Amino acid sequence: MAPAYLVSLPGLTPYAGALELQRSIAGAVIDGSLQDTVLLLEHEPVVTLGRRTDETAELHVPDDVQVDIVETNRGGKSTYHGPGQLVCYPILDLNRHGRDLKRYVRDLEEAIIGTLAASRLAGVRIEGLTGVWMPPRDGHGPRKIASIGVHASRWVTTHGYALNVDLDPAPFTDWITACGLEGAQFTTMARELGRPTHVDDVRPVAATAAAEVFGLRFEELSADEIAGLVERPVAGHATSP
Repeated sequence: MAPAYLVSLPGLTPYAGALELQRSIAGAVIDGSLQDTVLLLEHEPVVTLGRRTDETAELHVPDDVQVDIVETNRGGKSTYHGPGQLVCYPILDLNRHGRDLKRYVRDLEEAIIGTLAASRLAGVRIEGLTGVWMPPRDGHGPRKIASIGVHASRWVTTHGYALNVDLDPAPFTDWITACGLEGAQFTTMARELGRPTHVDDVRPVAATAAAEVFGLRFEELSADEIAGLVERPVAGHATSP
């Protein structure tokens, strides 16, 4: 098991702050001054656009909705982040984990599937699509429960996955055509379990699943501690009252 840092940011983190933190950490991992680091957090409401987003076809945010729309350098198309969704950003040096982005994405899927399994939910892959789905049930087709979009520079990764824990999935279809999937259904752990589920309860399970898949031994750090290691502030980070 390789040593790595785990940083679980409390409250809600603005997207710009998380992106700046990822970039700072990635720069330190690239230059060898920092070991692999995994961030777990919840975002304030935001729509993010991947490099393959077709804005004309995918964006239909209602005029009365106030939500940030941010272009990113990750792969994939559009998606939504918000409270009640667990976001995992692994900043890993793939020189230590196999220099294969397709394998890395499959490993992220495996970590999500392991996280769901701890709640007795059987997440599955769908051939030709990225992310994790719940299988058809009770007359309903497959339902997407987690999305993945990644970027790598000099084999160090940023971005990652978003797992729908307990939120209204309507923005995935009412505000955007998420992931470019016309007519797709989206779901949450809470809907599948039939009971409320809290992101804070899922965080440690997600950390354990990531550690097992990537062969990591975590040391937990606070937001201030990781910011001190990269010698930059956690820009824009906010905690809920």
